[in-house]
Amino acid sequence: MHSEELEIRTGSSEVVRDLTRDCARFLESAGAEDGLLNVWVPHATAGLAIIETGAGSDDDLLAALRELLPADDRWRHRHGSPGHGRDHVMPALVPPYATVPVLGGRMALGTWQSVCLVDTNGDNAARTVRLSFLAG
Repeated sequence: MHSEELEIRTGSSEVVRDLTRDCARFLESAGAEDGLLNVWVPHATAGLAIIETGAGSDDDLLAALRELLPADDRWRHRHGSPGHGRDHVMPALVPPYATVPVLGGRMALGTWQSVCLVDTNGDNAARTVRLSFLAG
């Protein structure tokens, strides 16, 4: 198994950050052939999604999360900025992990799929992402 940690600056706004190039660089440096890429975010308020980016789907995902999980005072978890409790519920919908098949050293993603970090928590400006390659 080969692993690496990335620090991703997400800033103080909701963000969908495309990690696909970072994942590809990691696989190249790991000398990956066939196996599985596991992507893990060790945070209680961030997740990973495999979605299309650049055509509005990333913004649509954030809009859907705002609609499903409004940043208001309904949440029992109340530390941090107003509505922060929703950030702790978000990983139940957008999980903190993703596993992608790797064939010939490349992720077997569909044409429009990207591996993305989803962070709705403006209170935490930096995220750790752990990449692990398991050879098959």
